[in-house]
Amino acid sequence: MDFKNFIQSFKPHVAPIPIAEKIRSALAAGIAILLLGLALKFLPHFNYPMLMLGSMAASAVLLFAVPHSQMAQPWPLFGGHLVSVLAGWACIQLITDPLLAAGSAVCLAVFLMHYLHCLHPPGGATALTLVLSSAQFHPMGWLWVTYIVAVNAGISLILALLINSLIPGRHYPAPAHSHIQPGADPAATPVIMEERDITWAAGKMDSFVDISEEDLVMIYRLASLRAQRRYDQALNPPTPGEKK
Repeated sequence: MDFKNFIQSFKPHVAPIPIAEKIRSALAAGIAILLLGLALKFLPHFNYPMLMLGSMAASAVLLFAVPHSQMAQPWPLFGGHLVSVLAGWACIQLITDPLLAAGSAVCLAVFLMHYLHCLHPPGGATALTLVLSSAQFHPMGWLWVTYIVAVNAGISLILALLINSLIPGRHYPAPAHSHIQPGADPAATPVIMEERDITWAAGKMDSFVDISEEDLVMIYRLASLRAQRRYDQALNPPTPGEKK
């Protein structure tokens, strides 16, 4: 990347999102946090308070501003926070230096989320919260702390299911991707898609797509090249002994 492109990369990416969608996202996130707070307030507290975690605000941004993102889906939301709280708890138990514990907690949380296919960025904030507030969480015990996180994430998931279902054009959870049926030949009627077609299609979406148009174009080009190679190989299979 040359210097000019490097400087231009700092410019904001302006997504073609209608102002109505921006307002809906903001209101949905705010209402969700309000309802989460009310629910936690009236739940039984027993010996310790039922806290609202700051990382839930970050989750609300994903759930209501980019609900179709893979990182906003139910398993990343719930699993991401749960494995992160366990990572944070393990680090405050095993590492005495707070700075080292903070870095280790986030490191372990990211690895576990990646490994368990539940990458959810706010989970890193959950792990860090446990370290930064270890004096508050430590007397509660790991079971109660895990319960607090599970309740926060669980209520947030329920609110995401309810609120997003009321907003036009949203499908939460994101539907499973359909696959081409066996026997269908996608190359039978070749169509060349251009960058302007992808830009136009992105503008027709009523919600923010968590990927830039440039990345979409690159993905399309790479996928087209791979599909073309597969199609060519099917038409001209290698002869026995010929290198593939």
